Amino acid sequence: MPAAAMPHLPTDFDGVLMTALTTIPTAPFRPLITERADRLDPQLRQQVLASPGFGDHFTDHMFLAEWTPDAGWSDGQVVPYGPLQMDPASAVFHYGQEIFEGLKAYRHPDGSLWTFRPEQNAARFQRSAERLTMPRLPTDWFVGSIDALVSLDRDWVPAGQEDSLYLRPFMFGSEAFLGVRSSRRYTYAVIASPVAGYFGQGSAVSLWLAENHARAARGGTGAAKCGGNYAASLLALAEASDNGCQQAVFLDAAESRYVEELGGMNLYFVYGDGRIVTPSSDSILDGITKNSVKELATDLGFDVQERPISLQEWKDGVGSGAITEVFACGTAAVMTPVGRLAWPGGELVMSAGVQEGDVTQILRTALVDIQYGRAEDRRGWMHPIALD
Repeated sequence: MPAAAMPHLPTDFDGVLMTALTTIPTAPFRPLITERADRLDPQLRQQVLASPGFGDHFTDHMFLAEWTPDAGWSDGQVVPYGPLQMDPASAVFHYGQEIFEGLKAYRHPDGSLWTFRPEQNAARFQRSAERLTMPRLPTDWFVGSIDALVSLDRDWVPAGQEDSLYLRPFMFGSEAFLGVRSSRRYTYAVIASPVAGYFGQGSAVSLWLAENHARAARGGTGAAKCGGNYAASLLALAEASDNGCQQAVFLDAAESRYVEELGGMNLYFVYGDGRIVTPSSDSILDGITKNSVKELATDLGFDVQERPISLQEWKDGVGSGAITEVFACGTAAVMTPVGRLAWPGGELVMSAGVQEGDVTQILRTALVDIQYGRAEDRRGWMHPIALD
């Protein structure tokens, strides 16, 4: 959607805008389907679904909506997937006002379609928006936009053992202007992509210690899911690849002492005495998968702790055998065992090696069985997609 010119506004508009971001009423969510489109014939679509990869193919449609100070959120519609028409001066290109989410739709054995805790993604999307002075998208709009897109593109949801439809809601400043201030116009969109596993199931990954790079700092945007955080991790990820590792792990920016997270995943440390520890920091993304694992592990009798954990504790724990497993978790990869930590001139090999440890396997199975409808959803985490 092109960004139209906005009228001149008073110099105190930023204060007015901050009020508008939270007070302008938004109409109830009622999506409009403007046009149905089939980008691939059914035979080609089935070929894609047989081997979807990750993020390489996209469904027939996308969802779009606009926010302005006068109307709030409006023009919610499902349209054929295609390029966005944008002004070169759009705020997102110059000042980075952009946030996003990641979640999945799952096909259950009876053919029904479900998403996992979408209201949690909606809440985090709202927190990210607040941090970047962007308008809050109401929860019914967030969940409703996903429901509308998945329902229309239902044939794109794979039925493989751990295949799914990856959903990418995102928002960006779309006003055309040059000047350091918050945008006065925003675009919200949702696109979808059929995916297989991010890493091979059960295969351990190697991590590169990003000693000279920080993903986020205290008081920064680390707890927001915004593109700048991921851009800041790419150099470390390139170094990881150059050194035979699949991911990079970051330490805190202040002391380079405490373990934080990977470029896009949270970490858990499993101790032989029944403790499971995940790092805490105000610059770590509050992972929905991380929080779900925490609840599942607690129910299974583990002593789950969220606290600072130093790099030295990690090294000493593996060396002494106190730490028996390490795994990373996130929406894309679900849960992935960590087999090795490397840094210039040294490495640390986890006791489980290249295999998935027992606790990691138990927790992963408990989670994915709920997501794919193979186990009872006692917490009401799964959200059904209405298929008209």
